[in-house]
Amino acid sequence: MKLKHLLLLLAFISISQFGFGQEKKELGSWNILNVTMKVNPKWNFFTEAQLRSLAFYSDFHYYEIKIGATYKIKPNFSITGGIGNYNTYSEGGNILKPIQNKEIRTWAQVNLKNPFDYIIFEHRYRAEQRFTTNGYRNRFRYRLSAVVPLEGKKIEPKTFYLSVWNELFFTDKEPFFERNRLFIGGGYEFSENLAIQTGYIHQFDYKINDETGRDFFNVALLYNFNLKQKAKHDFHPSTND
Repeated sequence: MKLKHLLLLLAFISISQFGFGQEKKELGSWNILNVTMKVNPKWNFFTEAQLRSLAFYSDFHYYEIKIGATYKIKPNFSITGGIGNYNTYSEGGNILKPIQNKEIRTWAQVNLKNPFDYIIFEHRYRAEQRFTTNGYRNRFRYRLSAVVPLEGKKIEPKTFYLSVWNELFFTDKEPFFERNRLFIGGGYEFSENLAIQTGYIHQFDYKINDETGRDFFNVALLYNFNLKQKAKHDFHPSTND
């Protein structure tokens, strides 16, 4: 069995374990629109919008929009900075008031890619500064992701791919560990500019005496364009969440 087929099998096994190995909860929706503009080989700018619900395309309670920039220091090493507006509303309706939390968030992160044959591993280290209606907070995140083309040895136009990542969230206050977020899914790159990605997100929130988990159906539309049309296009399907 080829490695890519084994990874696909393991992904579906993981989905079944998460989906059926815990208390039944309604599947929410998690929708992403990401637009990236590559200015030159070193710089790109992005904007991303998200809309989430606690039921399947109903009970929308959260949205965010953010912008940022990435500077590539070396081919597999880059840094990113961004700022965004994040809003959480009451549960039980579609953007139901009163609003529970309004937040302005800034962040800085380091991105490290480790290509291994046809698999692209990426380590992402992020420090967030969160200015919320409930006070100021710091948060630190680490995400390990892997993208695997299911046809050929690289992701290029008209290629299906598998995408898996897991992210840990920490704070500088007890109990320190805050959240774990897992994504298992895949996508299709239509062209050098456009890809669509879908899959399953399990989010586990840890609080003393109150541990909760949520499941989401995720759809992301990724649009990437290059200001210099003749330049080499490097499209690595990924979101900035």
